[in-house]
Amino acid sequence: MRPAFAKPLTRPMFTGAMLSGLVVAGLLASGTAALAQQDRGTLVELFTSQGCASCPPADELLAQMDKSDGVIALALHVDYWDYIGWVDDLADPAFTARQRKYAKAWSAKTVYTPQMVVAGVDEFVGSLPMRAMDSVAAHPASDDPVTITLERAGDELSIAAQAVGPVPDHVMIQLVRYTPEVVRMIERGENAGKTVIYSNVVTAWQVIGAWTTAQDLALHVPVTGDEPIVVIVQDGTSGPVLGAVRLR
Repeated sequence: MRPAFAKPLTRPMFTGAMLSGLVVAGLLASGTAALAQQDRGTLVELFTSQGCASCPPADELLAQMDKSDGVIALALHVDYWDYIGWVDDLADPAFTARQRKYAKAWSAKTVYTPQMVVAGVDEFVGSLPMRAMDSVAAHPASDDPVTITLERAGDELSIAAQAVGPVPDHVMIQLVRYTPEVVRMIERGENAGKTVIYSNVVTAWQVIGAWTTAQDLALHVPVTGDEPIVVIVQDGTSGPVLGAVRLR
């Protein structure tokens, strides 16, 4: 949903056939092995809100994308639609700030929902399945110039990274935690009466340090809880994503 002064968005048809093209079946190990599963993927960020009438199709699309090989899909709830009748309890002003930093980097005049950002470089209306598939295909994780390896031992996370392609001299290391599924019954606002399932809801996004890429990275950081962990290497905090890995 865009603010009133922006050009309205056309809401596309959203069909199961479109979604099915995104889904790649996979086998997950059980028990502790599932928690230790590590996967490299193209980072997909969806800026969304419980107060946005146009967002539920994008929320559903993000859930389907996360089932695809080579995708790390994250939902960042923003707070700027809270005034229209329903406060999004999953929103964080920090996520709004991240979206605005992207907008500034791209010289965009405004921010909107649902907005999808792929690999930190490609943005579009987040409810367009074919656009999303094309964007992920254009930015495969296999082309990332940074490789990342994660290992967790209790409450300590070890991060190793190496530049394997052209990268800036200095980049940012970010650590993200998320809840795989959240259900909300929305009582007021544009989505009043709807029950929406949100996938991969980000609960924390932390910059944990800068890395001088001329040397390999070896970093140890404290972690707690069972939420999946995503480590992102990015040119700044609003530039191209150079590598992303998830541990779950």
